[in-house]
Amino acid sequence: MEVVNTVGRRKAAVARVFVKPGKGQITINRKELAAYFPLEILQFQVKQPLLATNTAENYDITINLDGGGIKGQAEAARLGIARALCEIDAEMRPTLKKAGFLTRDPREVERKKPGQPGARRKFQFSKR
Repeated sequence: MEVVNTVGRRKAAVARVFVKPGKGQITINRKELAAYFPLEILQFQVKQPLLATNTAENYDITINLDGGGIKGQAEAARLGIARALCEIDAEMRPTLKKAGFLTRDPREVERKKPGQPGARRKFQFSKR
């Protein structure tokens, strides 16, 4: 098996994921997973598809992350890894689908409207 590459997106974050057989090494933007995501919960989110399919030690994963914040980046990486695992082995698809890892979260930030300080917020009304 050669390198499998997929894309995962969430909000403004884009993750390009490259998966190849290996020993379970996860590299993000040329940094170790723990160095890039210091929070345990974000590291767990990135590893979720691997843990759900019991393939954590079978593949080396390289991820190029761009845009968004750390939460969006972690979820984009999770989607990219899940898509790559489906491409490698179609039998993993039902497990990943049931866990919700193959669904792209469609929620985006609403645009700011003219004459308002934010998307929904209005300036304070003054009667006099």
